[in-house]
Amino acid sequence: MVVRSLTRYGMDRYILLLTFFGLAAFGMAWMPAITKKTGVSYAIIYILLGIILYVLFPGIMPDPDPGSNLDFTVHLTELVVIISLMGTGIKIDRGFSITNWASPLRLVSVAMLLCIGAAAWLGYTLLRFDIAAALLLGAVLAPTDPVLASDVQVGPPNERKKSETKFALTAEAGMNDGMAFPFTWLAILLALGSSAEGTGVGYWFGFYLLYKLIIGAVVGYLLGKAAGYLVFRVAEKSKFLETRDGFLAISLTLAVYGITELVHGYGFVAVFVCAINLRHFEKTHDYHHDLHSFTDQAERLFVALLLILFGGCLVNGILKPLTWQMALFTVLFLLVVRPVAAYLSMYGKDAHLKEKLAISFFGIRGMGSVFYLAFAFKSADFDYKDELWAIVAFTILLSVIIHGITATPIMQHLKEKLPHEEIPE
Repeated sequence: MVVRSLTRYGMDRYILLLTFFGLAAFGMAWMPAITKKTGVSYAIIYILLGIILYVLFPGIMPDPDPGSNLDFTVHLTELVVIISLMGTGIKIDRGFSITNWASPLRLVSVAMLLCIGAAAWLGYTLLRFDIAAALLLGAVLAPTDPVLASDVQVGPPNERKKSETKFALTAEAGMNDGMAFPFTWLAILLALGSSAEGTGVGYWFGFYLLYKLIIGAVVGYLLGKAAGYLVFRVAEKSKFLETRDGFLAISLTLAVYGITELVHGYGFVAVFVCAINLRHFEKTHDYHHDLHSFTDQAERLFVALLLILFGGCLVNGILKPLTWQMALFTVLFLLVVRPVAAYLSMYGKDAHLKEKLAISFFGIRGMGSVFYLAFAFKSADFDYKDELWAIVAFTILLSVIIHGITATPIMQHLKEKLPHEEIPE
C-alpha cells in the first residue's frame, strides 16, 4: 500500500533509496552521543531501522540476502572492515612490543585457536555438520569485530584516559581479522578436496599460513613507514607538499590492501600493521586526529548501510533455517566458549580480575564474519550454506544485543572502580 502510494506520485525508486540512506547517514552523526547518553549501541538502533524500512517498503528496498549476491557482500564488507582496521590502528597509542601487547597477543593466539577448535567441534557434534562446514563455522566466528566494537575500544589518538581493557579489545579486533584467514582457507581447501591443486596440509601451512601472513606483515610495515616518512618528514621539509587531508588514511588503506593482495599476502594484516606504523611515526602529531576522524566518519557511513541491510535480512527470512540446536550453539559460543577461552589465555597475566572478566566477555561478532562466510562460499561449494548463514546472522544479532546493552555500563563500572587502570605509552 505504501509502495503503491509512493509510486503513484511518480517517486523514483532510486531517489527514494538515496533519501532513505541519506537520512540514515545523517542520523549517524549523532549516534556516538546518543549511545553515550542512553547506554544502547547504535548498532541496535540501525538494525531496528532496517527492520522497519523492509517491513514498510519491501518493494523499494534492495535485496538484502547476502547469499544471493556474494560479490556485492564480499566487497562491501571487505571495504568496511579494512577502513575499520586502519582507523583501529591509528587510534592505538601503545607502542608495539611483546611485553606491551601481551594481552591482545594472548587473545589472538591462545583464545582464538581455542574458539576455532571449540566451535568446529560443536558444529561437528551438536549440529552434525561435515568437517569442512564445521571448521568454516569456527573460522568465521572466531575473530572479534573491529567494526561494531567501538563501544569497548580506545578513543581517538593521544587520549589521556588509558584503559588496559579497551586496549586489549581494540588491538585484538585489529589483529584477529587477518589471523582468521588461514583457517578460512583451510576450510575452503577441505571443501575443495582433491578437485583443486595445492590442497594438502603442507601447502596450506607453507602458503596460506606462513607466506601470506608474513607478506602481509612485511608489506604493511614497509608501506606504513614509507607513508609516515613522506607525511611527517618530506612534507614538512618541503612545505608545498604538506597536507592535512584526512582522506589520506582511506587512500592509503586501499593502496596497501591492493598492493598486498597483488603479491598474495593478507591485506587485512597489512592494513592494520601499516596503520600502527603510521600512527607511531611522529606519535604526538595532531595530524593523527584528522586521519582517525576521517576513517571513523567513513566507517560509520558504511556501517549505517550494512546494519540496515542486516535488518532487512532478518525480515526476509535469513533465520528461517535456525533450529534450537543452532540457537544453543550461539548461546554457548558467546557466553561460554569465548569467555572461557579468553580467560584461560589471560592466565598468569598481571591484571585485575574485573579487567580479565570484561576482556573475556566482550568478544563482539560482526561484519568480519559476514565477509569470511561470503568469501568462502565464493571460493568453494560448501554444504549447509543456509544453516551457516542463519547461525552467523543469529550470532551477530545476539552479540549486538547482549554486548550493545552491556558495554556502556560495564565500561563505566571499570572506570569508577579501577581508576588506576593505566597502560604504558
